[in-house]
Amino acid sequence: MSRSPEPWIVAAPEEAGFRPDLAAKLEAGVASGLLRDLHAVLVLKDGRLVLERYWSGPDEAWGRPLGEVAFGSAVLHDLRSVTKSVVGLLYGIALEQGLVPPPEAPLLALFPEYPDLLADPARAGLTVGHALTMTLGLDWDEQRSYADPENSEIAMERAPDRFRFVLERPVVAAPGARWTYSGGATALIGGLLVRGTGRSLPDFGREALFEPLGIQDLEWNGGWDGASAASGLRLRPRDLLRIGALILGGGVLGGRRIVPSAWLDASFAPAAATGDGLEYGRFWFLGQAPLPGGRNGRWAAGFGNGGQRLWVMPEQGLAVAILSGRYNAADAWVTPTRLWREIVLANLDPGALA
Repeated sequence: MSRSPEPWIVAAPEEAGFRPDLAAKLEAGVASGLLRDLHAVLVLKDGRLVLERYWSGPDEAWGRPLGEVAFGSAVLHDLRSVTKSVVGLLYGIALEQGLVPPPEAPLLALFPEYPDLLADPARAGLTVGHALTMTLGLDWDEQRSYADPENSEIAMERAPDRFRFVLERPVVAAPGARWTYSGGATALIGGLLVRGTGRSLPDFGREALFEPLGIQDLEWNGGWDGASAASGLRLRPRDLLRIGALILGGGVLGGRRIVPSAWLDASFAPAAATGDGLEYGRFWFLGQAPLPGGRNGRWAAGFGNGGQRLWVMPEQGLAVAILSGRYNAADAWVTPTRLWREIVLANLDPGALA
């Protein structure tokens, strides 16, 4: 099977509503040290690839050191927790096919191997939707560094039973009442995908999403019991951007419906506040950012450890893929956020947004 052509044309920034010095602004930010540890940046606007830059630097694959890597369009890169957003898309596809339970389905009943948890009245109200929106109300701590074995995701990966580890966490809030970032929530959804489809996450992903998008080269790392739904996916930079293009197309790419539009609408509808000025849908962060001319634009994004980002701004036809190597650093969010706001959005031509 030959690789599908890219779903865009390569164009100069000014052909898609950017100031012509977009690339120069990015390079200046890197040279000044304001933008650190970048591996790849790609910008898609109105079907035009207007920026594609790669650098060299140290990298790792799900924590395994790779040494110095010269990055390019054919080099796989960790997505880390952007994997969660991809898993959200897979769940929507599987739901449309009738393979997995709907968001309103009771969660514990789908894990009947844990009758003690199913009988606990404090957990009776948990639903699939609470996992999709990370509002389970169960104790979880990913504020610690991922180099810390007490980090809940790391502890989950080392547990003898990933799902029991998540579901038996102490109840700290009513279901739906509080948002807590949780790779465990995504692990549960990944488990439902595997059970419902009868395939591994990589196999179902290839059939339902990656091959229809023309994505052939990928890796999906994981623990002893399978691929990590929370953080294990590795893609080429352009293939991550293909997912952004799919979202900009409302779930359609190359004339083919891949993700149900209703699922995307629900995924990008705010379900919970994160406590830091953002909102959360179904495995997507949601927010607003200022645009030239005084307006705000709504965006959705997948965020990943180390500075991995897939930003989409559908009303503006804009998708940005950022890959970097600042893994486990508390300030890893600074560079991608600065790049998104001060390089990409700030260099949109106000006249093109009118």
